[in-house]
Amino acid sequence: MAESTKSAKLTIDGKEYDLPIYSPTAGPDVLDIRKLYAQAGVFTYDPGFTSTASCDSTITFIDGGAGELLHRGYPIDQLAGKSHYLEVCYLLLYGELPSPAQLEDFESRVTNHTMLHEQMMNFFRGFRRDAHPMAVMVGVVGAMSAFYHDSTDITDPWQREVASIRLIAKMPTIAANAYKYTIGQPFIYPRNDLDYASNFLRMCFAVPAEDYQVNPILSRAMDRIFTLHADHEQNASTSTVRLASSSGANPFACIAAGIACLWGPAHGGANQACLEMLNEIGTVDRIPEFIARAKDKDDPFRLMGFGHRVYKNFDPRAKVMKESADEVLELLGVDNNPILQVAKELEAAALADPYFADKKLFPNVDFYSGIILEAMGFPTSMFTPIFAVARTVGWISQWKEQISDPQLKIGRPRQLYLGETARDYSDIENR
Repeated sequence: MAESTKSAKLTIDGKEYDLPIYSPTAGPDVLDIRKLYAQAGVFTYDPGFTSTASCDSTITFIDGGAGELLHRGYPIDQLAGKSHYLEVCYLLLYGELPSPAQLEDFESRVTNHTMLHEQMMNFFRGFRRDAHPMAVMVGVVGAMSAFYHDSTDITDPWQREVASIRLIAKMPTIAANAYKYTIGQPFIYPRNDLDYASNFLRMCFAVPAEDYQVNPILSRAMDRIFTLHADHEQNASTSTVRLASSSGANPFACIAAGIACLWGPAHGGANQACLEMLNEIGTVDRIPEFIARAKDKDDPFRLMGFGHRVYKNFDPRAKVMKESADEVLELLGVDNNPILQVAKELEAAALADPYFADKKLFPNVDFYSGIILEAMGFPTSMFTPIFAVARTVGWISQWKEQISDPQLKIGRPRQLYLGETARDYSDIENR
């Protein structure tokens, strides 16, 4: 970290304290309060950590007001439009775009690690058939540390590298197996001659009795879903991975913790909530009713998939995702799918309504990715597992950065305690 060139004065009970201020390469200045408790005996109070920088990072930058998302400085729309997922994985992991030789080597290493240890298949069969795929993923990813002992020593740079490649490579296989298990179909093993997205789609939709060919439009759309969800700065699941890693936990345990956090409907379930909303609307003729409800401040109904907590203007990922959504819907059609008909009409109605434009409630990446996954034939229960596949590289990149920090300390948030003060125990017969 660079030296501080500015400072702020904090006055508590008439006593002044100098606090350093650091200026990032992008974004607001940061007030350093690390020594505040030792010097003044007070904590700061920031529920949800919405005004707290928990770390310094060089991976991803978001400017919600400007609608900007950068990975290592590269705008997300350029990466999603010109690159592909594994190239973005390389960028996030190593800091620079790869040369052709570097990319070929990286893709080869990922491809050759897609197979799961055969004994791990028994883990899937131990779950009930109606288990949520996210429950399966949390369990199986956490169990990887029991099978890959040669990549759990976080002090060894080579083992960290092997764990990183294994997680990126095996996560699609784990997610596809979780899906196949819940629908009672046999597992489909990965194929080394297919690209990352095509391999995942084949493992999800192929059956042994048929020769399944992946449509390149669907493969490209899935690759974009992976790319657009690869990393998103210090969100809840990423912060969970970093907090777990601060304890020295092995990489598989840390990523399993991230998956568990992503499972929450307020985080990874946004595109699932969008499809559930479309199901609630049901038919095109009911769209005006729900548009009116969304405008009514006394009605709890909200249009899911419109607007974003971070992006106050527009979601920079949405434009690219809309292009893929249009291509997929043109390929597969919407005539026989009332939910997709509702989605297209709702998008048009909201974009034409000044109310939503004034409030910057534009369709976001979750709206379009939900439409694509629905059109492909994925059940909503698979939406968050697919998100987890995509986000794995972001979690790993943040994990590697975290444990490489020589100043790493175990995370220990403090609290504003409002409970009882010390009191004496009362024997049960006297209560």
